Amino acid sequence: MLPEIPQLRIDTIGLGIAVVSAALKQGQVTPTELCKKCLSLIKKTKCLNAYITVSEEAALKQAEESERRYKQGQPLGDLDGIPVAVKDNFSTAGIETTCASNMLKGYIPPYNATVVQKLLDQGALLMGKTNLDEFAMGALGSDTGGSTRNPAAHCGIVGFKPSYGLVSRHGLIPLVNSMDVPGIFTRCVDDTAMVLGVLAGHDPKDSTTVQNPVKPFMTPNAMDVSGLCVGIPKEYLVPELSSEVRSLWSQAADLFESEGAKVIEVSLPHTCYSIVCYHVLCTSEVASNMARFDGLQYGHRSNIDASTEAMYAATRQEGFNDVVRGRILSGNFFLLKENYENYFVKAQKVRRLIVKDFMHVFDSGVDVLLTPTTLSEAVPYSEFIKEDNRTRSAQDDIFTQPVNMAGLPAVNVPVALSSQGLPIGLQLIGRAFYDQQLLAVAKWLEKQVQFPVIQLQDLMDDGTLVLENGKLTSVSLN
Repeated sequence: MLPEIPQLRIDTIGLGIAVVSAALKQGQVTPTELCKKCLSLIKKTKCLNAYITVSEEAALKQAEESERRYKQGQPLGDLDGIPVAVKDNFSTAGIETTCASNMLKGYIPPYNATVVQKLLDQGALLMGKTNLDEFAMGALGSDTGGSTRNPAAHCGIVGFKPSYGLVSRHGLIPLVNSMDVPGIFTRCVDDTAMVLGVLAGHDPKDSTTVQNPVKPFMTPNAMDVSGLCVGIPKEYLVPELSSEVRSLWSQAADLFESEGAKVIEVSLPHTCYSIVCYHVLCTSEVASNMARFDGLQYGHRSNIDASTEAMYAATRQEGFNDVVRGRILSGNFFLLKENYENYFVKAQKVRRLIVKDFMHVFDSGVDVLLTPTTLSEAVPYSEFIKEDNRTRSAQDDIFTQPVNMAGLPAVNVPVALSSQGLPIGLQLIGRAFYDQQLLAVAKWLEKQVQFPVIQLQDLMDDGTLVLENGKLTSVSLN
């Protein structure tokens, strides 16, 4: 049981990092009070199944250490005392890391992922490990095909995928090495920039990270978009796009144009091949990455020991779910000697064409692309389960996964609530390693739309959410 929490002097849950950090420095709230309130909210929202592991004891100890530093006037930085959560495919020393799979149940890494260590070095409080599809194979962050931006769009928060190589992947249990990127979820764009400033930079443990020093990420308070060129990819106007998302996309484009930005239609002609290309490359790399889980070195091991081959087969049958096994089978099929040229090599060539599409658009003078993030608002669970995982993932990733294949930065910005009171977001895509410019534009859009902060404060004990007048109030882009 958690101890009773004293009334906070300010209501910190739901505020931005900068505001809470200032409150901590001014003594309006202590790290321990903040930590306990977050742990209480995690417990109260247990019905959402958001956490696999809650590291309560470690978090409270980190909060005590943070409180001691504040009393001495020596905080480690703006993240000191700030609660954070980490997706359960990032290695955390001394804390179970399962990837939501039986295969890694009970696995406790001896080291922290680089991004986790950087957060802890700044004094952040690790609340626990959050849920995911098994080994991140679905549309739910790490971001391989949209797994940061898609859920962010459905939850009404900012979801950012950095340029490939800007943030270290060391300690991130791999899904698709050539596309995986640690992603960032925050309440606002300023918070994203602050966290990115901590995480970005070269890591000697990850040879794919940038070699050059990375300057601090800062977003301007005011931005003049009159010199900006915004591209609208015509291939993203698909029949499945909901009328509400289409309308908001058009309104956002008009908003840029009304402030003097140049808004033009652009073409990414190979977009129609991206989902198939992604499926071949993704499953091929999955098959390679999952080969390490053989029951010998670590993770689950079957009790069936009639032979080594029988133990291998039983271990993988028991340890992986149907989706993971299906992707392993597909990937191995594509990598067979007789199929390699026709599938894997051809998909790599298509990927190069997709990359060239983006390069051509940005070389033509376009600064950012404005697109939908998802086809619609979040669908009810009863509708969601009508489609199989592959079909659902393909639908959900249609606007997001080409960016991963091109290694570009992209961010979801929540812009409005639907007629059902559910969040809708739009995606901004930037050129490679122009992450700071992209976030500056995202902050400008965020400021214009004034998306309402969605709170979980009123979650009842039975798991129901009390909303004003029965649903969330909508917001307009006008």
